[in-house]
This record gives sequence, structure tokens and C-alpha cells, in this order.
Amino acid sequence: MSDAPFKDHFSTHASGYAAHRPTYPPALVDYLADVAPGHQLALDCGCGTGQLSVPLARRFDRVVATDASAAQIANAEAHEHVEYRVAPAEASGLPDATADLITVAQAAHWIDLDRFYLEARRVARRSGIVALITYGVLHVEGTNVDDVAQRFYYEVIGQYWPAERRHVDAGYRTLPFPFTELNAPPLAIEVSWQLSDLIGYVDTWSAVREAEKRVGREPLDAFAQALAAVWGGPERRRTVTWPISMRIGT
Repeated sequence: MSDAPFKDHFSTHASGYAAHRPTYPPALVDYLADVAPGHQLALDCGCGTGQLSVPLARRFDRVVATDASAAQIANAEAHEHVEYRVAPAEASGLPDATADLITVAQAAHWIDLDRFYLEARRVARRSGIVALITYGVLHVEGTNVDDVAQRFYYEVIGQYWPAERRHVDAGYRTLPFPFTELNAPPLAIEVSWQLSDLIGYVDTWSAVREAEKRVGREPLDAFAQALAAVWGGPERRRTVTWPISMRIGT
């Protein structure tokens, strides 16, 4: 087990994270609810500003959403059935055997999985579900536009991604998962965004934060200019998609 400190890549831009990170589709929530043994309580760990926590409240009576970042929790979307807590994924504070579903969305690569799995086994009900969820590299409608986005991700900003990002690129298949695993259906996040929405989202990337520390804002500014040149006007909306990958089990 590791006692490594919490790697906080997002607190300084928590408001941008809340404004620009995509939420998860109803199909994902329905799938998770359908395989869970009940719908009384879902625990969403590493919840950020509630991108999955709030959608889960549509199918679960109560959602406890935890994040180690107080800034993320302060910027989280309020919902009457979601209780936010500043707490690490490895120590939820929930009683034993109470959670029907335990999720970690776009955050499993940041946490101490050995300790988290012990916590998950403690708080899960019999036949409770554990789900590690991640979404991969975005794709943008329009070949020219998508080429700009892919070039920025791989060639410009790629050197600044933390080492843990490799697990996202692998769809979490590189992470240990000591549970009886289920086969998840193919799912994706899909949004219709204007130019400013996409730039705002990219500005939440941990690699952009690292590049900003080392070389300033120039890489993001150059990307925004290149994207604007092929977007077709700032008011135009384009479809942006991310493939969802899951490790889900009992």
C-alpha cells in the first residue's frame, strides 16, 4: 500500500472544471443502476464537481460524493439527493455494507487503488457493484477540426501529461481489478459544443496545467487560434464525442 500524497492537478481550476467538463450520459447511469443490487445508496469517489454524482441521483435514492479537493467540492453542482464530502476515495466515512454502487469516474488513475479496493469491499453491500469509469481522447465533428484536436493532444501537449494518463489511454485495462468482472456495453459521451466550450474543456487538462507551469499559455493559445481557423465561426456547434471505458464488477 502507498502513503503517497494526494496528487492535486485540478483544484486551481475547479470553477473551469465545473463549467467545462462533460457530464455522463443517461445510458451509463441506467446500466449501472440495472446491474446494482439495489438503489438506496451510490458512493461516487473522486467526484470532481459532480459530473457523475448528479446523474446518478436520477436512479439512486441517495448519492454520497467524495473528493479530496475542497475546491472541487466547493464548486460542485448542488442536488437534493447528493451529499458532497471532502474525503479521499480510500476513506469515505460510510458505514460497513451500505453502498449498492461504488464508482470512480475519470479519477481511478490518481488514487491508491489497493487502499480504495479495501474501502470498497468494506462499504459495499452483498453483490454490490464497483465501477472504474474513464473516457478517452475526444473526437470532434469535421476532419480538419479533429486533426487540430488530435495533433494538440498527441504532439503538442503529449509530453506534459502525468505518467498516470497512460491508464486512461488504455481504457483502464492496465489497472488491477480484483473483482468478478462484467462485460460493459459500448457507450460514449456526446455533446454539441461551440468553439469556446471546447477550448474551455481543454483548459481543464492536467497536461495544460503542467505546460502552463513550464512554458506558459502559448501552447493553449496557439491551439485556440488553430481551432478557430477551421471551426467555422464561434457560434457554430459541432458534435464532440468521447468513448467510455469501464472496469465493472461485483
